[in-house]
Amino acid sequence: MKNPRFTLEAYDYQLPEEKIARFPLRERDQSKLLVSRGGKISHEKFFRIPDLLPEKSFLVFNETRVIPARLEFKKNSGAMMEIFLLDPVFPSNDAAMVMKSQHEVIWHCMIKNSKKWKGNIHLEKKLDQFPGGILLKANIVDREKNLIRISWDPGQITFGEIIESAGKVPLPPYLKREPVSEDRERYQTIYSKNEGAVAAPTAGLHFTGKVLDQLVKKGFHYDFLTLHVGAGTFQPIRHNDIRKHPMHSEQISFTARNILNLLTHHGPVIAVGTTSMRTLESLYWYGVKLIEGSDMDPKIDSLFPYRFNPLNLPSREEALQGVLKHMEKIRQDEIFGETEIFIFPGYPFRICDGLITNFHMPKSSLLLLVSAFIGDHWSEVYKEALENDYRFLSYGDSSLLFP
Repeated sequence: MKNPRFTLEAYDYQLPEEKIARFPLRERDQSKLLVSRGGKISHEKFFRIPDLLPEKSFLVFNETRVIPARLEFKKNSGAMMEIFLLDPVFPSNDAAMVMKSQHEVIWHCMIKNSKKWKGNIHLEKKLDQFPGGILLKANIVDREKNLIRISWDPGQITFGEIIESAGKVPLPPYLKREPVSEDRERYQTIYSKNEGAVAAPTAGLHFTGKVLDQLVKKGFHYDFLTLHVGAGTFQPIRHNDIRKHPMHSEQISFTARNILNLLTHHGPVIAVGTTSMRTLESLYWYGVKLIEGSDMDPKIDSLFPYRFNPLNLPSREEALQGVLKHMEKIRQDEIFGETEIFIFPGYPFRICDGLITNFHMPKSSLLLLVSAFIGDHWSEVYKEALENDYRFLSYGDSSLLFP
Protein backbone atom coordinates (compact mmCIF):
# COMPACT_ATOMS: atom_id res chain seq x y z
CA MET A 1 0.00 0.00 0.00
CA LYS A 2 1.40 3.38 -1.01
CA ASN A 3 2.17 5.92 1.68
CA PRO A 4 0.09 9.03 0.75
CA ARG A 5 2.80 11.23 2.27
CA PHE A 6 5.07 10.37 -0.67
CA THR A 7 2.41 10.73 -3.36
CA LEU A 8 2.74 13.83 -5.53
CA GLU A 9 -1.02 14.31 -5.80
CA ALA A 10 -1.10 15.10 -2.08
CA TYR A 11 0.69 18.38 -2.83
CA ASP A 12 -1.63 19.75 -5.47
CA TYR A 13 -3.92 22.76 -5.32
CA GLN A 14 -5.69 24.96 -7.85
CA LEU A 15 -3.69 28.10 -8.69
CA PRO A 16 -5.72 30.46 -10.90
CA GLU A 17 -3.67 32.36 -13.47
CA GLU A 18 -4.88 35.69 -12.09
CA LYS A 19 -3.25 34.90 -8.72
CA ILE A 20 0.24 34.78 -10.27
CA ALA A 21 2.07 38.10 -9.79
CA ARG A 22 3.40 39.03 -13.25
CA PHE A 23 5.09 42.21 -12.00
CA PRO A 24 6.48 43.34 -8.63
CA LEU A 25 4.73 45.80 -6.34
CA ARG A 26 5.93 49.37 -6.51
CA GLU A 27 7.34 49.16 -2.95
CA ARG A 28 9.07 45.95 -1.91
CA ASP A 29 7.98 45.91 1.72
CA GLN A 30 4.29 46.65 1.02
CA SER A 31 3.58 43.03 0.13
CA LYS A 32 1.17 41.02 2.22
CA LEU A 33 2.59 38.73 4.90
CA LEU A 34 0.76 35.63 6.08
CA VAL A 35 1.96 34.52 9.51
CA SER A 36 1.41 30.91 10.57
CA ARG A 37 2.49 30.08 14.10
CA GLY A 38 1.51 26.82 15.77
CA GLY A 39 -1.31 26.35 13.28
CA LYS A 40 -2.81 29.81 13.85
CA ILE A 41 -2.90 32.17 10.87
CA SER A 42 -2.87 35.98 10.81
CA HIS A 43 -2.55 38.52 8.01
CA GLU A 44 -0.04 41.38 8.12
CA LYS A 45 2.09 43.63 5.91
CA PHE A 46 5.72 42.68 5.29
CA PHE A 47 7.18 45.91 6.69
CA ARG A 48 5.88 44.81 10.11
CA ILE A 49 8.03 41.66 10.18
CA PRO A 50 10.45 43.08 12.81
CA ASP A 51 7.47 43.21 15.20
CA LEU A 52 6.41 39.65 14.40
CA LEU A 53 9.61 37.68 14.88
CA PRO A 54 10.29 35.75 18.10
CA GLU A 55 12.76 37.29 20.57
CA LYS A 56 16.43 36.67 19.81
CA SER A 57 15.68 35.50 16.28
CA PHE A 58 18.72 35.06 14.06
CA LEU A 59 17.96 35.58 10.37
CA VAL A 60 20.03 34.00 7.61
CA PHE A 61 19.93 35.50 4.10
CA ASN A 62 21.18 34.20 0.75
CA GLU A 63 23.35 36.90 -0.83
CA THR A 64 23.61 35.32 -4.27
CA ARG A 65 23.22 37.72 -7.19
CA VAL A 66 21.23 36.91 -10.31
CA ILE A 67 23.18 37.18 -13.54
CA PRO A 68 21.55 38.23 -16.85
CA ALA A 69 21.75 34.62 -17.98
CA ARG A 70 19.88 34.82 -21.30
CA LEU A 71 22.04 35.59 -24.34
CA GLU A 72 20.38 36.03 -27.74
CA PHE A 73 22.05 35.56 -31.12
CA LYS A 74 20.67 35.98 -34.62
CA LYS A 75 21.74 33.55 -37.35
CA ASN A 76 22.43 34.73 -40.87
CA SER A 77 19.14 33.10 -41.84
CA GLY A 78 17.36 35.41 -39.39
CA ALA A 79 16.50 32.64 -36.91
CA MET A 80 16.83 33.69 -33.26
CA MET A 81 18.87 31.51 -30.92
CA GLU A 82 18.85 31.86 -27.17
CA ILE A 83 21.50 30.49 -24.82
CA PHE A 84 20.48 30.19 -21.17
CA LEU A 85 23.53 29.94 -18.92
CA LEU A 86 23.15 27.26 -16.25
CA ASP A 87 26.47 26.21 -14.71
CA PRO A 88 30.04 27.38 -15.45
CA VAL A 89 32.51 24.70 -16.54
CA PHE A 90 35.67 26.56 -17.66
CA PRO A 91 37.95 28.11 -16.46
CA SER A 92 36.29 27.10 -13.19
CA ASN A 93 32.96 25.89 -11.84
CA ASP A 94 33.07 28.81 -9.40
CA ALA A 95 30.73 31.40 -10.90
CA ALA A 96 32.47 34.31 -9.18
CA MET A 97 35.79 33.38 -10.79
CA VAL A 98 34.21 32.87 -14.20
CA MET A 99 32.69 36.37 -14.08
CA LYS A 100 36.23 37.77 -13.94
CA SER A 101 37.39 35.74 -16.95
CA GLN A 102 38.64 37.38 -20.13
CA HIS A 103 38.72 35.99 -23.70
CA GLU A 104 36.54 32.87 -23.25
CA VAL A 105 34.38 30.75 -20.94
CA ILE A 106 32.48 27.46 -21.22
CA TRP A 107 29.03 26.98 -19.69
CA HIS A 108 26.52 24.19 -19.44
CA CYS A 109 23.47 25.77 -21.09
CA MET A 110 19.91 25.34 -22.21
CA ILE A 111 19.56 26.17 -25.91
CA LYS A 112 16.33 27.47 -27.39
CA ASN A 113 15.79 26.31 -30.99
CA SER A 114 18.80 24.00 -30.62
CA LYS A 115 17.78 21.97 -33.70
CA LYS A 116 18.48 25.04 -35.83
CA TRP A 117 22.07 25.19 -34.54
CA LYS A 118 23.72 22.61 -36.75
CA GLY A 119 27.29 21.45 -37.14
CA ASN A 120 30.12 23.72 -36.02
CA ILE A 121 28.41 26.98 -36.89
CA HIS A 122 29.62 29.94 -34.84
CA LEU A 123 27.00 32.37 -33.64
CA GLU A 124 28.16 36.00 -33.54
CA LYS A 125 26.87 39.19 -32.00
CA LYS A 126 28.36 42.69 -32.24
CA LEU A 127 28.27 44.64 -28.97
CA ASP A 128 28.55 48.28 -29.94
CA GLN A 129 27.98 49.49 -26.38
CA PHE A 130 31.69 48.91 -25.64
CA PRO A 131 34.32 51.38 -26.93
CA GLY A 132 35.48 50.14 -30.31
CA GLY A 133 32.90 47.34 -30.23
CA ILE A 134 33.12 43.73 -29.07
CA LEU A 135 32.53 40.67 -31.25
CA LEU A 136 30.84 38.00 -29.12
CA LYS A 137 30.99 34.43 -30.43
CA ALA A 138 29.36 31.18 -29.33
CA ASN A 139 30.00 27.63 -30.49
CA ILE A 140 29.04 24.17 -29.30
CA VAL A 141 31.80 22.24 -27.51
CA ASP A 142 29.71 19.19 -26.55
CA ARG A 143 26.23 18.90 -28.04
CA GLU A 144 25.20 15.98 -25.82
CA LYS A 145 26.05 17.91 -22.64
CA ASN A 146 25.01 21.30 -24.06
CA LEU A 147 28.43 22.80 -23.36
CA ILE A 148 28.86 26.16 -25.09
CA ARG A 149 32.08 28.12 -25.51
CA ILE A 150 31.57 31.88 -25.42
CA SER A 151 34.48 34.01 -26.56
CA TRP A 152 34.99 37.69 -27.35
CA ASP A 153 37.50 39.94 -28.99
CA PRO A 154 39.18 42.13 -27.84
CA GLY A 155 39.48 40.32 -24.55
CA GLN A 156 40.21 43.01 -22.01
CA ILE A 157 36.54 42.98 -20.98
CA THR A 158 35.39 40.51 -18.29
CA PHE A 159 32.62 38.02 -18.84
CA GLY A 160 30.67 39.73 -16.05
CA GLU A 161 30.77 42.98 -18.02
CA ILE A 162 29.76 41.14 -21.19
CA ILE A 163 26.58 39.59 -19.82
CA GLU A 164 25.69 42.64 -17.73
CA SER A 165 25.59 44.54 -21.00
CA ALA A 166 24.31 41.91 -23.44
CA GLY A 167 22.31 39.47 -21.30
CA LYS A 168 18.65 39.48 -20.34
CA VAL A 169 17.17 38.94 -16.88
CA PRO A 170 16.22 35.23 -16.57
CA LEU A 171 12.64 35.64 -15.38
CA PRO A 172 10.83 32.43 -14.36
CA PRO A 173 8.99 30.78 -17.25
CA TYR A 174 5.63 30.94 -15.47
CA LEU A 175 5.63 34.75 -15.66
CA LYS A 176 5.08 34.33 -19.40
CA ARG A 177 6.56 37.68 -20.38
CA GLU A 178 9.77 39.26 -21.57
CA PRO A 179 11.86 41.17 -19.00
CA VAL A 180 11.55 44.95 -18.83
CA SER A 181 14.12 47.46 -17.55
CA GLU A 182 12.54 47.45 -14.09
CA ASP A 183 13.35 43.73 -13.67
CA ARG A 184 17.11 44.45 -13.64
CA GLU A 185 16.71 45.95 -10.18
CA ARG A 186 13.55 44.29 -8.85
CA TYR A 187 14.47 40.67 -9.65
CA GLN A 188 17.41 41.13 -7.29
CA THR A 189 17.59 41.42 -3.51
CA ILE A 190 18.97 44.72 -2.19
CA TYR A 191 21.81 42.82 -0.48
CA SER A 192 22.77 40.61 -3.45
CA LYS A 193 26.53 40.28 -3.75
CA ASN A 194 27.94 37.02 -5.16
CA GLU A 195 27.18 36.60 -8.87
CA GLY A 196 26.10 33.21 -10.08
CA ALA A 197 22.34 32.63 -9.70
CA VAL A 198 20.00 32.22 -12.66
CA ALA A 199 16.93 32.66 -10.47
CA ALA A 200 16.36 35.01 -7.55
CA PRO A 201 16.05 33.91 -3.91
CA THR A 202 12.62 35.51 -3.97
CA ALA A 203 11.86 35.53 -0.24
CA GLY A 204 14.48 38.26 0.06
CA LEU A 205 12.87 40.52 -2.54
CA HIS A 206 10.58 42.00 0.14
CA PHE A 207 13.39 43.35 2.31
CA THR A 208 14.27 47.05 2.16
CA GLY A 209 17.01 49.03 3.86
CA LYS A 210 14.38 50.36 6.25
CA VAL A 211 13.25 46.87 7.27
CA LEU A 212 16.85 45.77 7.84
CA ASP A 213 17.46 48.89 9.96
CA GLN A 214 14.38 48.09 12.03
CA LEU A 215 15.64 44.57 12.63
CA VAL A 216 18.89 45.98 14.02
CA LYS A 217 17.06 48.55 16.18
CA LYS A 218 14.98 45.78 17.72
CA GLY A 219 18.11 43.82 18.60
CA PHE A 220 17.89 41.09 15.99
CA HIS A 221 21.02 39.70 14.36
CA TYR A 222 21.42 38.36 10.86
CA ASP A 223 24.01 36.82 8.59
CA PHE A 224 24.62 36.03 4.90
CA LEU A 225 25.69 32.86 3.10
CA THR A 226 25.38 31.79 -0.53
CA LEU A 227 23.46 29.32 -2.64
CA HIS A 228 23.52 30.04 -6.36
CA VAL A 229 19.94 29.32 -7.36
CA GLY A 230 19.80 27.19 -10.50
CA ALA A 231 17.15 26.74 -13.18
CA GLY A 232 16.49 23.31 -11.65
CA THR A 233 14.41 25.08 -9.02
CA PHE A 234 11.67 25.26 -11.69
CA GLN A 235 12.05 21.60 -12.67
CA PRO A 236 8.68 19.84 -12.35
CA ILE A 237 8.35 16.63 -10.37
CA ARG A 238 7.38 13.93 -12.86
CA HIS A 239 7.22 10.89 -10.57
CA ASN A 240 4.07 10.26 -8.54
CA ASP A 241 6.39 8.84 -5.86
CA ILE A 242 8.17 12.05 -4.86
CA ARG A 243 11.20 10.14 -3.55
CA LYS A 244 12.14 9.23 -7.13
CA HIS A 245 12.53 12.88 -8.19
CA PRO A 246 16.13 13.56 -9.40
CA MET A 247 16.89 16.67 -7.38
CA HIS A 248 19.11 19.28 -9.04
CA SER A 249 22.49 20.33 -7.65
CA GLU A 250 23.36 23.90 -6.67
CA GLN A 251 26.57 25.59 -5.54
CA ILE A 252 26.78 26.69 -1.92
CA SER A 253 29.40 28.49 0.14
CA PHE A 254 29.73 29.31 3.82
CA THR A 255 32.40 30.77 6.06
CA ALA A 256 33.83 30.04 9.49
CA ARG A 257 32.17 33.29 10.60
CA ASN A 258 28.77 31.88 9.52
CA ILE A 259 29.31 28.88 11.77
CA LEU A 260 30.55 30.91 14.72
CA ASN A 261 27.51 33.17 14.43
CA LEU A 262 25.17 30.18 14.47
CA LEU A 263 26.97 28.72 17.48
CA THR A 264 26.90 31.92 19.53
CA HIS A 265 23.26 32.90 18.85
CA HIS A 266 20.96 30.71 20.88
CA GLY A 267 17.62 32.05 19.68
CA PRO A 268 15.47 30.74 16.82
CA VAL A 269 17.18 30.48 13.43
CA ILE A 270 14.96 31.97 10.73
CA ALA A 271 15.80 31.02 7.15
CA VAL A 272 15.03 33.82 4.70
CA GLY A 273 13.87 31.68 1.81
CA THR A 274 13.98 28.03 0.85
CA THR A 275 17.51 28.49 -0.52
CA SER A 276 18.83 29.67 2.85
CA MET A 277 17.01 26.79 4.52
CA ARG A 278 18.54 24.27 2.12
CA THR A 279 22.02 25.73 2.69
CA LEU A 280 21.70 25.75 6.48
CA GLU A 281 20.40 22.20 6.60
CA SER A 282 23.15 21.10 4.19
CA LEU A 283 25.70 22.64 6.54
CA TYR A 284 24.41 20.40 9.32
CA TRP A 285 24.67 17.27 7.16
CA TYR A 286 28.19 18.18 6.13
CA GLY A 287 29.00 18.18 9.83
CA VAL A 288 27.47 14.70 10.12
CA LYS A 289 29.68 13.47 7.24
CA LEU A 290 32.79 14.85 8.95
CA ILE A 291 31.87 13.34 12.32
CA GLU A 292 31.35 9.97 10.61
CA GLY A 293 34.82 10.36 9.12
CA SER A 294 33.86 8.59 5.91
CA ASP A 295 33.63 11.52 3.51
CA MET A 296 35.03 15.06 3.57
CA ASP A 297 33.50 16.10 0.25
CA PRO A 298 31.26 19.15 0.86
CA LYS A 299 28.48 17.76 -1.30
CA ILE A 300 25.14 16.63 0.09
CA ASP A 301 23.28 14.04 -1.98
CA SER A 302 19.53 14.41 -2.28
CA LEU A 303 18.52 11.56 0.03
CA PHE A 304 21.52 11.58 2.39
CA PRO A 305 19.54 12.88 5.41
CA TYR A 306 17.08 9.99 5.22
CA ARG A 307 19.73 7.34 5.85
CA PHE A 308 19.84 8.04 9.58
CA ASN A 309 17.73 7.36 12.64
CA PRO A 310 16.96 10.89 13.89
CA LEU A 311 17.44 9.67 17.48
CA ASN A 312 21.09 8.83 16.76
CA LEU A 313 22.09 12.08 15.09
CA PRO A 314 24.52 14.61 16.58
CA SER A 315 23.12 17.87 17.92
CA ARG A 316 23.13 21.10 15.93
CA GLU A 317 26.10 22.32 17.97
CA GLU A 318 28.09 19.10 17.53
CA ALA A 319 27.63 19.14 13.75
CA LEU A 320 28.58 22.81 13.44
CA GLN A 321 31.61 22.32 15.68
CA GLY A 322 32.63 19.40 13.45
CA VAL A 323 32.64 21.66 10.39
CA LEU A 324 34.48 24.42 12.22
CA LYS A 325 37.21 22.05 13.44
CA HIS A 326 37.63 20.71 9.92
CA MET A 327 38.03 24.23 8.54
CA GLU A 328 40.62 25.02 11.18
CA LYS A 329 42.48 21.81 10.35
CA ILE A 330 42.65 22.54 6.62
CA ARG A 331 43.20 26.26 7.30
CA GLN A 332 40.28 27.49 5.21
CA ASP A 333 37.94 30.30 6.20
CA GLU A 334 35.44 29.47 3.47
CA ILE A 335 34.17 26.25 1.95
CA PHE A 336 32.58 25.87 -1.47
CA GLY A 337 30.39 22.87 -2.02
CA GLU A 338 27.26 21.53 -3.67
CA THR A 339 23.90 20.42 -2.40
CA GLU A 340 21.13 18.32 -3.86
CA ILE A 341 19.32 18.14 -0.53
CA PHE A 342 15.69 17.16 -1.08
CA ILE A 343 13.49 18.27 1.80
CA PHE A 344 10.10 16.57 1.77
CA PRO A 345 7.70 15.36 4.50
CA GLY A 346 9.56 13.16 6.94
CA TYR A 347 12.71 15.29 6.83
CA PRO A 348 14.27 15.87 10.31
CA PHE A 349 15.01 19.62 10.52
CA ARG A 350 18.26 20.26 12.39
CA ILE A 351 19.07 23.95 12.06
CA CYS A 352 16.02 25.99 11.04
CA ASP A 353 13.24 27.05 13.42
CA GLY A 354 11.34 29.45 11.14
CA LEU A 355 10.97 30.21 7.45
CA ILE A 356 10.21 33.33 5.42
CA THR A 357 9.06 32.32 1.94
CA ASN A 358 6.76 33.19 -0.95
CA PHE A 359 3.89 31.01 -2.18
CA HIS A 360 4.99 28.23 -4.50
CA MET A 361 3.75 26.24 -7.47
CA PRO A 362 1.54 23.17 -6.95
CA LYS A 363 3.40 19.85 -6.92
CA SER A 364 6.79 21.61 -6.70
CA SER A 365 9.84 20.66 -4.65
CA LEU A 366 9.52 24.02 -2.87
CA LEU A 367 5.96 23.23 -1.78
CA LEU A 368 7.19 19.85 -0.52
CA LEU A 369 9.76 21.71 1.59
CA VAL A 370 7.03 23.91 3.08
CA SER A 371 4.94 20.82 3.83
CA ALA A 372 7.92 19.15 5.47
CA PHE A 373 8.31 22.20 7.72
CA ILE A 374 4.72 22.92 8.78
CA GLY A 375 3.04 19.61 8.00
CA ASP A 376 -0.38 19.17 6.41
CA HIS A 377 -1.23 22.67 7.64
CA TRP A 378 0.32 23.92 4.39
CA SER A 379 -3.02 23.34 2.63
CA GLU A 380 -4.84 25.61 5.09
CA VAL A 381 -2.12 28.28 4.67
CA TYR A 382 -2.51 28.21 0.89
CA LYS A 383 -6.31 28.16 1.10
CA GLU A 384 -6.19 31.27 3.31
CA ALA A 385 -3.78 32.99 0.95
CA LEU A 386 -5.97 32.31 -2.09
CA GLU A 387 -9.14 33.43 -0.32
CA ASN A 388 -7.44 36.66 0.84
CA ASP A 389 -6.13 37.63 -2.60
CA TYR A 390 -2.45 37.01 -1.96
CA ARG A 391 -0.18 37.28 -4.98
CA PHE A 392 1.69 34.04 -5.77
CA LEU A 393 5.15 32.95 -6.95
CA SER A 394 8.36 34.95 -7.50
CA TYR A 395 6.96 38.49 -7.51
CA GLY A 396 4.17 37.58 -5.12
CA ASP A 397 3.48 38.06 -1.42
CA SER A 398 5.27 36.49 1.52
CA SER A 399 4.73 34.23 4.51
CA LEU A 400 6.37 33.77 7.90
CA LEU A 401 6.04 30.14 8.92
CA PHE A 402 6.65 28.22 12.14
CA PRO A 403 5.90 24.54 12.82
